[in-house]
Formats: sequence, structure tokens, C-alpha cells
Amino acid sequence: MNQADFKKQQYAFTAHIREPEKHPVPDGIEPRRMKVYSDLLYNNIENFISTGFPVIRSLYSDENWQRMIRDFFARHRCQSPYFLEISEEFIDYLENQRETRPEDPAGLLELAHYEWVELALHVADEEISMEGIDPNGDLLSGHPVLSPLAWPLVYRYPVHRMRPDYLPEEAPEQPTCLVVYRNRTDEVNFLEINPVTARLLALLEENDACTGLDAIEQIIREMKHPDPGIVKQGGSQALQEMQRLGIILGTAS
Repeated sequence: MNQADFKKQQYAFTAHIREPEKHPVPDGIEPRRMKVYSDLLYNNIENFISTGFPVIRSLYSDENWQRMIRDFFARHRCQSPYFLEISEEFIDYLENQRETRPEDPAGLLELAHYEWVELALHVADEEISMEGIDPNGDLLSGHPVLSPLAWPLVYRYPVHRMRPDYLPEEAPEQPTCLVVYRNRTDEVNFLEINPVTARLLALLEENDACTGLDAIEQIIREMKHPDPGIVKQGGSQALQEMQRLGIILGTAS
């Protein structure tokens, strides 16, 4: 077999694996053996996605789920050979290739991202280092340092509550603000926060010289709150709670 014939055979082989109903078994290969190989590859992908996106899986009937995964398997061209990155490839498929169908819930892409975050934090190789961090530093006069394993996120839909019995058809007026984080015992948890606390974290991430009080006072100016003391007290309590959870490690030395 010359190189051209070999490539042609390869294309026929992979085309059948991707879409066995559309592409015949290549010449010279026993159909029974081909089916074993084809089913093995598809089932591995389907099982990994089902495990990585359990909430999304629960929202679809078996038929609709298999149709979606088969479409992903057939059409999407993965850019990574690693199984742990299949979840990212699936999100890319949902965002750029999937044609919306009646069975798709509103907020599907955001829900997929939220479920992916849990896996991403589980396997993240960042380590928590306390070098240059004072765990007993004052969170108002110093610069609070976020854990590298704490990810502030904002969604239009309440992704952390979406289930088969709770699927809002439209995004609520107020966004859903979360911090998904991995603690020192490697457990992934989430904390629901309000938009003010989300803004507080954003200000601290944007400016390494910003103290906790600086950030709170900027929020007070932005809100034009009539009682700054309430905002200051709430901001201080939020910082303390996030340090207790390990979202904030301390202050920059």
C-alpha cells in the first residue's frame, strides 16, 4: 500500500468511527471488529462527558443526549489529545458548533462552564504558597491576597441551582456571583456572593497596591451609599469570611 492509499484508508477508517451511519466500513476490515473499536472510542468520550457534566446530562433524555454527544464526536475537531481536556473541547463545541435545539435549556453554555470549573480546580496544579503573605495581617490596612485556587465568577443564570426541576427560561435581572475554590484538603466548594463583594474582589485583583479599605471606599463612592458605615462593615465581614474559608490567604507582606 503506497502512502496515498494508506491516507485514504485512514480517512475512511476515522470517518466511519465518527459517523458509522453515514460512512461504510472500510474495505478489508471485518464489520464486527470495526464496531467493537468504534463503540469503544465513542463510549469512552460519552462516559467522560457524562461524568464531567452530570447536571447537563440530567437535563436530557437518553435519546437527546446521545444525539448531542454523537454530533460532538462527529463534528468537533479536538485540539488536545488529553482526556482531561475533553471538557474544554465540549464547551468549545457548545459555543461554536452546536445548533440550538428545543431541548437545550437556557443558559446551557454558562452551566457547562460552571461544571467545567469544578473539574479544572480538581486537577489544577497550582500550589498555595504563603511566601510573602502574612496570614495575620489586617485585611483593611493591608492588601488581601486571593488564593490561586479561588476563582471569582459571574454568570447571567443561577448555574449553581439549575436542575431538572429548576430551569429558568430567562436570565434574572441580577447576575449570579460565585467564588469557586479548592481548600487545603483539596475539596472544591463554592461561595455565593453579592455583586458588591464581587466588585470588591475585582478591585483587589486589579491593583496589588489596593488595601481592603481602599477597595471598600471606592465601592462606597461608586454606589453613592448614604451610610458608608454599613458598606464598610459589610465589606470587612466579607473579607474575614473569605479568609476563614481559605479564599483569601492573608495580606501581602
